[in-house]
Amino acid sequence: MVKVLWSLVRGPLELHVVGFAAALLEQGYARSSAEQHVCFVAHLDRWMLSEGVGLDELSGPVLQRYLGERRAAGYREYLSMKAFAPLLAYLTPLGVLPVEEPVALGPVEELLDCYRRYLLVERGLTVRTARGYVDCVRPLVTVRMRGEALDLAGISAGDVTGFVSSACPGRAMGSAKLIVCALRSQLRWLHLTGQLPASLAAVVPAVAGWRLSSLPIGLEPGQLERLLTSCDRRTPTGRRDYAVMLLLSRLGLRAGEVSRLGLDDIDWRAGEITVIGKGNRSERLPLPGDVGAAIAAYLRHGRPAGSEGRSVFVRVHAPLRALTTGGVTMIVFDAAQRAGLGKMHAHRLRHTAATAMLRAGSPLPEIGQVLRHRSVLSTAIYAKVDRDALSVLARPWPTMIGDGLS
Repeated sequence: MVKVLWSLVRGPLELHVVGFAAALLEQGYARSSAEQHVCFVAHLDRWMLSEGVGLDELSGPVLQRYLGERRAAGYREYLSMKAFAPLLAYLTPLGVLPVEEPVALGPVEELLDCYRRYLLVERGLTVRTARGYVDCVRPLVTVRMRGEALDLAGISAGDVTGFVSSACPGRAMGSAKLIVCALRSQLRWLHLTGQLPASLAAVVPAVAGWRLSSLPIGLEPGQLERLLTSCDRRTPTGRRDYAVMLLLSRLGLRAGEVSRLGLDDIDWRAGEITVIGKGNRSERLPLPGDVGAAIAAYLRHGRPAGSEGRSVFVRVHAPLRALTTGGVTMIVFDAAQRAGLGKMHAHRLRHTAATAMLRAGSPLPEIGQVLRHRSVLSTAIYAKVDRDALSVLARPWPTMIGDGLS
């Protein structure tokens, strides 16, 4: 393969292509996939040679220009900036690429960056949640630009209600609630930091929705069995997916908690795992024997040896990085399709864990502890599916006796 590389790449990338190919193989790329990436790099190398572009000039605009010419030439693959990710990840630590000048943040982004840091440091939100909050409130901040400065002190109650009235219609209830929650949070922060004379958080209207109005839908034991047996545990992917779904359905973990689970979070001797939940709270849970056995089987005979980092669950395809929250959800979604259970996401298995504990006679406070709910109201919804306990509260239906009711 080295001879092929040397013959294909004779321009600015010549000194780095062999190391790049080796790095791809170390990251778990199949040989055929690595060769495709090298062919793409060879085409880029020829273009750089013809255009007189050196490595120290390989900036974002230059790459965009190359992609434009590649599309015009009729190529149908490797046509977006994502195609450069493996090459740039390899070259960046070598210091051969141009140093990108830091972009000066405008008043809006500077304010939102301060708010983001507040959410991460002071409120303990995860990076993903903080980003969602910032995206929700960005439109409100943007319209407060007055020339080159922000006029935050002039925000009125009418501005707040007008923003909610324009942003929330047509959205799902959960999305609308996120907007008003983020808005209240930012208004409190603006007042706390002295940028708003009075806190307008109380002005934010509530989203119409009734807590505990729906029933949590868990899987019946037979359905759960079908879901789990849809995983082919003779394969590495099947072992991983089986262990993931056991964690979701037996311990009620959230998808993000499974994706964040690290090798150091498992105490095999004590039979416990440490779960990093909402707000980055760390809590310990007992590790059932069947769940531990499934994880151990995956670690021994399924987890790729060249995986990056210390995450328990990693991607099947290169680069072999930690499984994302979306990846965990897709495991459940695909398994449900194979089992003929229709569309299903990871949170359905959290409901399954709770309803299974309820059927086994566990009291609601105990279920709340396992699910790590902050409020008892979050656990109270499962009381609605406890038919045996509710039956004593149901009054008998009146029946007709003669000309009257009894």
